[in-house]
Amino acid sequence: MYIPPYFSAPAKETLLDILPAANFAQIITADADGVPMASHLPTAYDPDKGEFGTIYAHVARANPHWKLFKDRQTLIIFSGPHDYISPRFYATTINVPTWNYVAVHAYGEPVLIEDPVAAAQVLKRLTSDNEKDRNNPWDVSEVEEKRFSAMLKAIVVFEIPVTRMEAKAKLGQNKKTEDKQAVFDALQKTELGDWQKSVLDE
Repeated sequence: MYIPPYFSAPAKETLLDILPAANFAQIITADADGVPMASHLPTAYDPDKGEFGTIYAHVARANPHWKLFKDRQTLIIFSGPHDYISPRFYATTINVPTWNYVAVHAYGEPVLIEDPVAAAQVLKRLTSDNEKDRNNPWDVSEVEEKRFSAMLKAIVVFEIPVTRMEAKAKLGQNKKTEDKQAVFDALQKTELGDWQKSVLDE
């Protein structure tokens, strides 16, 4: 990812900031000919397992993506808040349309989790991450055991120990002070608002 110095952000901290909203990620792996394949998957992230953390996910066994994993680097793209920036937002008149956004890229080699007990724990974590703030959270234990075992055989569960991570927060850090304030004023009620506020003093 192209990251000018003024848009660089601390990767691990940024990922934790945009999760869980960004946990539906794009996972991209190239085949032997360099042709990329992408899957859009819910993920779970453990920041404490390894230097850069570990990502967990699963695909349908019918999805051939998992067959590309062995000994190959995979890119995981987490998309955070983003918004169109109109030239009308700015205080000055020298600007053109752009897009402000926050994104994290993580890299690593996926490892299949073939032990059914360990795989079930990943599914439980993925579910609990998305259910935890609900009034009546659902749990995988509610699935009848025989059916759950059959479903487990129909998917491939994996983990990705992250070996490299980078983050970009393109928020107009290179703009004039009055333009930064004007963009914040325009976006303060959006998901990007808090991020825009963070650059006011830069």
